[in-house]
Amino acid sequence: MSQVPQIRIPATYMRGGTSKGVFFKLTDLPEAAQVPGEARDRLLMRVIGSPDPYQKQIDGMGGATSSTSKTVILSKSESPDHDVDYLFGQVSIDKAFVDWSGNCGNLSAAVGPFAISNGLVDPARIPENGEAEVRIWQANIGKTIVSRVPIRDGEVQETGDFELDGVTFPAAEVPVAFKDPADGEGAIFPTGNLVDELEVPGVGTLKATLINAGIPTVFLNADELGYTGTELQEAINGDAAALEKFETIRAHGAVKMGLIKEVAEAAARQHTPKVAFVAPPADYLASSGKQVKADDIDLVVRALSMGKLHHAMMGTAAVAIASAAAIEGTLVNLVAGGGKRNAVTFGHPSGSLRVGAEASLVDGRWVIDEAVMSRSARVLMEGWVRVPGDSF
Repeated sequence: MSQVPQIRIPATYMRGGTSKGVFFKLTDLPEAAQVPGEARDRLLMRVIGSPDPYQKQIDGMGGATSSTSKTVILSKSESPDHDVDYLFGQVSIDKAFVDWSGNCGNLSAAVGPFAISNGLVDPARIPENGEAEVRIWQANIGKTIVSRVPIRDGEVQETGDFELDGVTFPAAEVPVAFKDPADGEGAIFPTGNLVDELEVPGVGTLKATLINAGIPTVFLNADELGYTGTELQEAINGDAAALEKFETIRAHGAVKMGLIKEVAEAAARQHTPKVAFVAPPADYLASSGKQVKADDIDLVVRALSMGKLHHAMMGTAAVAIASAAAIEGTLVNLVAGGGKRNAVTFGHPSGSLRVGAEASLVDGRWVIDEAVMSRSARVLMEGWVRVPGDSF
């Protein structure tokens, strides 16, 4: 019988926005996992409880959804213009891989609070009371995020009365600004078009806005897919044929965006791109039973993450929504009523969210100066995670 001792690793379990993840300081990881590679991936998968053919992650910290199968590694930044380097790993639930291809916008709200509480931010930058500005280098996509963390009596304030649809209890508000959020070094619109004709074998030709802001996203019109845009999770996630169709669309969108060369490569890139469908504002009941009124929103959006309809909205996808809405002529802008706008309120399965973005045309190319939204964050548990010593 194999009797390998468990090792323990300092870790913090945090909620950020509508996501949860296990946070680590880079220097607390075992030496083999302090650098990218197989050892790190195997360790993080074991922490989360993947790969799990049962898709429950019972033997790990994951919650068996894309929103809760997440890991974060933080370290003091080597750049004088940033306080902390932030690396995000989306752990596949049933397959043996960690996707490092994008950011998690929701957990971005937890980075600043964690960094302050764990000594990664210069104490001179933290007021006794007020807000601490935390300059974050998002290492996955090479972009800057600025978080404003509320401080009381020299410590992070976590409780408050800010309410976020998709999160049951109120908490302190954490505004997060994504600077120049186009993913990587490419253009915001990889094809050069605000709207493309996306040919998908077995599905047809669909109008699509392919945008690279916050996270690469394929936006579609809900009515072209046979939806109203007010669907809740069970309407999509219980339909195997629909999920297969969306994955096929996602794969062909990824090829058209230049993220992969062949459709088959999409299976190893589950985190990006996202697929979302949009429709004009409409009344509907959110998953909590809350009434969302058409008069209170500009549009409705539904997005898929890791092959399933998201229960609310991914933070990075919210950045993509804000960015697309700010540019006249995209599908998102058109269903929101068209025209120039720097903010929208959209309905999602758990309620609604207001996001803003500033767009400008520079030398014939669109640039998003920044996208802003408010989230909240809270430590749920801290101490150590334990994994068998042969996990990595």
